Amino acid sequence: MRYGYARVSTTDQSLELQEETLRKAGCEIIRGEKVSGSSRHGRNELDILLEFLRPGDSLVVTRIDRLARSISDLQDIMRTLEQKNVSLVCTEQPIDTSNAIGKAFLNMLGVFAQFENELRRERQLEGIAKAKAKGVYKGRKQMIDHDRVKALKAEGLGVAKIMRQTGISKTHVYRIINENSEKNHA
Repeated sequence: MRYGYARVSTTDQSLELQEETLRKAGCEIIRGEKVSGSSRHGRNELDILLEFLRPGDSLVVTRIDRLARSISDLQDIMRTLEQKNVSLVCTEQPIDTSNAIGKAFLNMLGVFAQFENELRRERQLEGIAKAKAKGVYKGRKQMIDHDRVKALKAEGLGVAKIMRQTGISKTHVYRIINENSEKNHA
């Protein structure tokens, strides 16, 4: 049986085109999700499919980057498919792992997908560095209220009580307290 997997990176993108292509490729069951492909974390629909596939089945995607954006994730997925005796088929790329040519092409595409991902990350970091140099980028807004932690400590509360009242980890509480004492000693 052929099972389809569709993925887009953001919630404002549509899965419709991929789902239509997968139906035309003979997939009766299609799982889709709107989540980043840069990691396997949070990709519940993919996990369900990988668990459900049986020997002789095919997992069908439109393009390899819909399945994985890094070589290590692609290799992990492929190991799972191989252990289950399941082939991978891409509708828009000459990949069908039921034959040697398809397997070779899959490995080449995986390398290029990871390369593209790393280039994008480098460009993003360059943009952030330029924005910081111009004073435009300040980073993410601080999530932990340092003043509250310091006030609770000044009231005589111990680390455990501060953790319970703020929901902040022990490491962060100590970091804030030590940051305060280091400034006083300087």
